[in-house]
Amino acid sequence: MNAVPKRLSRSIVSFTSPLYVFCVVLAMPCFASPYGHAAEKPMSSAVKVNLTEWKLQLTPARVPPGPVIFEVTNAGTIPHAFEVEGRGLERSTPQIQPGASATLRLDLRAGSYEAYCPVGKGSHKMLGMMNHLIVGNARHATTTNDKDEEGEKHAAGHEPTEEHGEHELGEEYGGGNNIMRVTGGGPAIQILPGPFPFADSAMAVIRNRPADQQADLTHKAHMGPYSNNVAKISGDISLVAIDHGASGDSVSGVAEFTAQDGSRWKVMMDRVQTKDVPFNPRFGGVIMGLFYHGASGVHTPLVPTIQSSLALWAVAHLYRNDQLVTDDAMVHIMLLSRTRRTSDWALDCWDCSDRPIEELQLQVTPAPNTPAFDAPGGFLFVNWEKSSGQSVSL
Repeated sequence: MNAVPKRLSRSIVSFTSPLYVFCVVLAMPCFASPYGHAAEKPMSSAVKVNLTEWKLQLTPARVPPGPVIFEVTNAGTIPHAFEVEGRGLERSTPQIQPGASATLRLDLRAGSYEAYCPVGKGSHKMLGMMNHLIVGNARHATTTNDKDEEGEKHAAGHEPTEEHGEHELGEEYGGGNNIMRVTGGGPAIQILPGPFPFADSAMAVIRNRPADQQADLTHKAHMGPYSNNVAKISGDISLVAIDHGASGDSVSGVAEFTAQDGSRWKVMMDRVQTKDVPFNPRFGGVIMGLFYHGASGVHTPLVPTIQSSLALWAVAHLYRNDQLVTDDAMVHIMLLSRTRRTSDWALDCWDCSDRPIEELQLQVTPAPNTPAFDAPGGFLFVNWEKSSGQSVSL
């Protein structure tokens, strides 16, 4: 009684079969969509970046290929930035003020990438603010990136030096010794205590420094070592400096000069200073190819913006009139772009980075908690205005 006629049954089957197939086809994207979207929009990896003087930390330092969100914090005391470079990509954050944060979103292919602070045309990077980010299996990603296996050790190190004028320093920091022979030449001048003509921009920098630094900089503004109170003297200096990377630097050299008051001084440098320099944490040893900010708002506002082929901090034996004064004199030497005019040797520029690198500065100061030298202001500051540096090999 309830049976369906065979002809009708066949008609129903014939009619419903295409409809069933159509419904199944429509339903398939619904089942497949989670996997399809997952392939199109993979999960982002998060990397925390901590910037300090002079270190850049990545947590983690290895991520899978795809979207990466860098959460960058400047935990230092001066402005920094964050840049990622590699595999045809180069992207960075704006400059980040101390205590502030920024975010950088990138889509990264497998390979090894440099992560560094780009502030100062590479100076922060050279000072140690560099690390490597490994995306995927970088060791086998490309032949080009096989050289970057060292980055998997997450060791912040120095990068290749820059070329400045005639001073070509082609070796890599940490990849061999950078050796420079420096000779002082041209007029020698002694810079005596006196008021320093700070750039207007430096005043804001001084006001934002901690109280002890404000007091020190204010004192130097009125009676400091970077003045236009200069005297032409006579003397010579020569040295050999070796930059061996993060450690193992060395220096050997002698400076002899007769000061304005007739005193004869001799500075014998035989070891580098490895401890932090006051107000400049982690400065020390030998650095080649450094772009120094000066009064731009980063580093000390006491000096103009310059290029330097060599910067070193050393400890020396100091003699006055052939009598030993101390075995622990603190020495700072820079071979830098010329900052003073030749007519009266007064400061000639605040951005001197395009000048020839020919000015050699020698500063000698007492070690902390030791008596001042028997010299005007208690320090020695001598420039040789036509100096040269030459890379050499042992």
